[in-house]
Amino acid sequence: MKRGKFIAFEGGEGAGKSTQARLLAQTLGARGIDCVVTREPGGTSGAEAIRALLLGTDGEGWHARAEALLFAAARSDHVERKILPALDAGQWVICDRFVDSSRAYQGGAGGLGDADVMALHRVGSHGLLPDLTVLIEVSPAIAAARTSSRDGDRPDRIGGRDEAYHARVAAAFAQLADAEPDRFARVDGDGSADQVAEAVFAAIAQLL
Repeated sequence: MKRGKFIAFEGGEGAGKSTQARLLAQTLGARGIDCVVTREPGGTSGAEAIRALLLGTDGEGWHARAEALLFAAARSDHVERKILPALDAGQWVICDRFVDSSRAYQGGAGGLGDADVMALHRVGSHGLLPDLTVLIEVSPAIAAARTSSRDGDRPDRIGGRDEAYHARVAAAFAQLADAEPDRFARVDGDGSADQVAEAVFAAIAQLL
């Protein structure tokens, strides 16, 4: 059986990753491609439990190293129990965030460094990388408006961090995309959901 393709959506808060993952799955499904849509942290019962620990706002939270370890643990379970079995079964996996989020958030904005994040990824998830990572880039004003509409005055622990932190995240994502142009497709996310979906489909056409 032909192995499925693995597509990850990346970007900062308010980029529209979840919406675009869903729309892409619908488009591919209409073409007869069986897709699994999932997310990080999460995707399995164990990883969803870790998600609650990471994003919940009770308590004092986690420093960058502890965050990276928790994300790596959630990802390891996700990869072993959901992503690899689906790919081996010939399904396409569409994931809302993957390791590049850890590289941008904990490695870049959190100051941990890329080498340590990728070392954890090699141990926990076999170093698995998507066939294509779609980076949705949005302007800060639009991102802020979208997150405010979505979260109101109750953002999650990471989403509620200050503007400087999220600017560092955006810069880290841009650096990753610049360094790995063959794996990243950069999409302007400022338009409507349908406009962005058209650009996303054009970017993944190479995999069809």
